[in-house]
Amino acid sequence: MKKNITITMDNEKLSALKMYTEQKGTTVEEELTRFAEQMYTKTVPQNVRDFIDMMSKQQPAVKPRNASVSEDTGA
Repeated sequence: MKKNITITMDNEKLSALKMYTEQKGTTVEEELTRFAEQMYTKTVPQNVRDFIDMMSKQQPAVKPRNASVSEDTGA
């Protein structure tokens, strides 16, 4: 499950940041996501990251319901 993070920034600074990141072919959101991943890797110990990865891979996939299943009674 993913969560959103909200930050506060002056309008003028945000406008300038958007303008210059777009000139570099990226977005503020992409750069913040990249930075958050780097911060996570730098801050959270490797064994904890491994555990989180292992737990996220064990989450069962949601099975789609098959509405066309019917039992044959042989009649």
